[in-house]
Amino acid sequence: MALAFRRVTSAPLAEFDAAAPDGVVIGIVGENGAGKGRLLHLAAEIDQPEFGTVEMSGPARLLGPMDTLDLSPVPVLLIDQTLATQDAFARERAAIALDGLRRGGATVLLVSHEEELLRRLADEVWWLHQGKLAGRGDPAEMLAAYRRHIAERLRAWGSTAQAALEPRVRRGDGRAEVVKLETIGEDGRPTMVWRSGELAMVKVTVRFRAAVTDPVVGMMIRTRIGLNVYGTNTELEKLRLGPCEAGDTLEVAFGFRCELCPQEYTLTVASHDPDGVWHDWLEDALAFSVSDTRYTAGVANLRATASVRRV
Repeated sequence: MALAFRRVTSAPLAEFDAAAPDGVVIGIVGENGAGKGRLLHLAAEIDQPEFGTVEMSGPARLLGPMDTLDLSPVPVLLIDQTLATQDAFARERAAIALDGLRRGGATVLLVSHEEELLRRLADEVWWLHQGKLAGRGDPAEMLAAYRRHIAERLRAWGSTAQAALEPRVRRGDGRAEVVKLETIGEDGRPTMVWRSGELAMVKVTVRFRAAVTDPVVGMMIRTRIGLNVYGTNTELEKLRLGPCEAGDTLEVAFGFRCELCPQEYTLTVASHDPDGVWHDWLEDALAFSVSDTRYTAGVANLRATASVRRV
């Protein structure tokens, strides 16, 4: 093996055991603190393991994030986010150079957070998690597994974070006030992150300061660049709310399946009369995200299936 880690311990790595052959590009993924940087420093002999050994067939070159992209021949090349700062032309040249290194028998460890880059350049992907090798193998399979892990962590974090009600613009005649806005997940708990496909709910709490005969409460989901994705209101849903008196408080819930692609969105909500006169309008009142275990492009997640028939 051109590069081998034999039961290496050097925090955060713990009894790390993996080997890479000659003529291969190994992509390395993992969250910050998983041990990616330490792994490269051990291979470059900048750090020494507390236990275990690192074996190499020749000298190694380490490139950091701000280093010059030196891809001249070397037995072991260690790239730590260096391509992240390069433009498209430099990346294309790097892809050609890495292929030359591979054919020349070099071993390359490539640390990156860019899935498309790793899918294109890596022959194999190692996934590091809390100092251990969580998985290794085909880039598509490993990147999908890592993406599922991140989606699960993001969803769990979203249930603990508190979304702030911070409208970009707020207007209205003041006869009612939106006092609370929540995005609710399938488990019935508030969350800032929905999973694509889960049952979701937008809950709007409105307090009336004056009598309103026939109030309407509505919502609009937009992308982060302001594209209208979906909107509805209680009038369209044939839900009569009034008449309401001063001091009344209503909690209006809109339930739906969140068939959105993973990205960031905003919620605009309002209380208004049927003729459109606003009581309280909150433009981009709350931000939320959608996560998924697989990549999808666009806004609507149509969950297509693919089939083929030879003719």
